[in-house]
Amino acid sequence: MSCGTRRAVLAVIGGGVAGLAAAAALRRQGRQVILIEASGRIGGRAHTTIPALLEAPFDHGAAWLHAAERNPLAAMARQFGIRTLDSGAERVHRTRLPGRFTVAAEDAAYAQAEAAFHERAAAALAGPDVSLAEAVGPIAALPWMPSVVNWEAPVIAAADASALSLRDWHTNLLEGSNWEVEGGLGAFIARRLAGPVQLNTVATAIDWGGPGVRVETSAGTIYADACIVTVSTGVLAAGKIRFSPALPVATQEAIDGLPMGLLSKVALRAAGADRLDVPDSCGIDQCVPAIDAPAMTIVAWPHGQDHAICFAGGSHAAELDRRGELEGFARDQLRGLFGRRADGAFRPGAVVTAWAADPWTLGAYAYARPGCAGARGVLGTPLAGGRLIFAGEATRTDGLAGTVGGAFLAGEEAATACVAE
Repeated sequence: MSCGTRRAVLAVIGGGVAGLAAAAALRRQGRQVILIEASGRIGGRAHTTIPALLEAPFDHGAAWLHAAERNPLAAMARQFGIRTLDSGAERVHRTRLPGRFTVAAEDAAYAQAEAAFHERAAAALAGPDVSLAEAVGPIAALPWMPSVVNWEAPVIAAADASALSLRDWHTNLLEGSNWEVEGGLGAFIARRLAGPVQLNTVATAIDWGGPGVRVETSAGTIYADACIVTVSTGVLAAGKIRFSPALPVATQEAIDGLPMGLLSKVALRAAGADRLDVPDSCGIDQCVPAIDAPAMTIVAWPHGQDHAICFAGGSHAAELDRRGELEGFARDQLRGLFGRRADGAFRPGAVVTAWAADPWTLGAYAYARPGCAGARGVLGTPLAGGRLIFAGEATRTDGLAGTVGGAFLAGEEAATACVAE
């Protein structure tokens, strides 16, 4: 079905979590909505498949309902009786050195480094918004400090510590429970948030000069009273949607200050019964030699399943992704930790995520550059009295940036702003 030339009360661009939430909220208000999505599916970066290699649900992007106590999607899962798993309650955390796990004294040193990291970062908040790496620079040489920073920056924030705003990182320190959804988070999103959507429809230009909005798409023109744009900051920064008139300088600067980070996953399936003497649902990190050095963390045998997922984030993940070397790097990392035994523990082949190359996301989720901690609020501020609104995980200022819960709330709040107008 083509968009043709129609008038809608509101247009929503992007069928990820924010766009789905916005469209659903508007329909509950009795508003006419056209929701378009450039790809051939809904869910955006919440996407579950059952790869042939794994024969089990695999979340290519978002996998957890973070901060479950205040996450609206966690409440939705409870409402519909969906089985959830508390990752924190089940997860075993271990730190690995080549050939062995750490002993108690080393674990204590790690904990001391972690405490020193948070103390130093909190103290640095009194000054200008520097990078996370600069904030903790005076204690960077402490034992285990690079391992702590690797977890906090590339793995959690999807960005190198040297590129990451201290204030934005601090705002988005997630607290509370992390839930997994049985069958995969992406599958849950697709079931519970699905609604009328025009797939394979690419927005190419938005004229918001008024009194309404004209959206040019690959399937025709949409005339609307207002438009909610939920595409990633990577798509916005790449200029894939032309805006007329040009966006305000402050909005464009906010987009530039919120580039897309990358967190890549490499899933490997066990070749047999050898589980490398690692318990189920074991999160494994390692001794990282220097801040911003390439490294991976591993979740082995999640919930007793026979596969492991290796995570790499930041610029090194992006470079490995560009060169097609993520699987090789994951196998090298496992070999470095477990020796040649790791070679026989996993089958050939891997499931490797590719968010950096995805033309409709161009990354995993947004982070703020140093000095740009206020960019999320600027980007999420409605323009032209609510005629044009940007919404998504990148616009959250409540500590839920980078999460599906944050994207959901951003979509609902954008819908409320449009209704108010």
